[in-house]
Amino acid sequence: MGKIIIYEHANFQGYSKELFSDVANLKDIDWNDCISSVKVFGQPWVAYQHANYTGRLLVFEEGEHDFVGKQMNDRISSLQVITENLHHPQITLYEHAQYQGKSRVIREATNLSRGRDNDTTSSHKVQKGVWLLCQHPDGGGICYIAREHEHLPNYKAINLNDRLSFLRPLLPGKGCGC
Repeated sequence: MGKIIIYEHANFQGYSKELFSDVANLKDIDWNDCISSVKVFGQPWVAYQHANYTGRLLVFEEGEHDFVGKQMNDRISSLQVITENLHHPQITLYEHAQYQGKSRVIREATNLSRGRDNDTTSSHKVQKGVWLLCQHPDGGGICYIAREHEHLPNYKAINLNDRLSFLRPLLPGKGCGC
């Protein structure tokens, strides 16, 4: 399914550990707030700033990530592997809460800031795949992971109401290498 190798220092230096399943609290395996680089095999992983998959998040898709970034360096407290089928992604965005108003079906990475749907979305339904929703067009700001079959009736719950500017489906990995 998926594997992640976490490293204590940037550029895959220092101690390392292989993980094959979610870790809700990295303190439980003595790896809290000390990850600086990762290698991902297979499905993507989501790193969270706090335990129990909360706080700022960062997505790691298959490949080598020699530095986790300034904002998350030595600040990762939980890790979650994406298990959904990521092929043929589809999400429906709605202008208003409770799936009301104008709707739009999205199947690929989309920068809403370049069109008339920038900062106008208030709810969604995910038909297929897993999506990264972001406040800013560069993928920054408030980010949220929307999972397959999730129906979110009001973006006020995730502090993105009328603030969504960019979204993209997570990419499937080629193999686990386990």
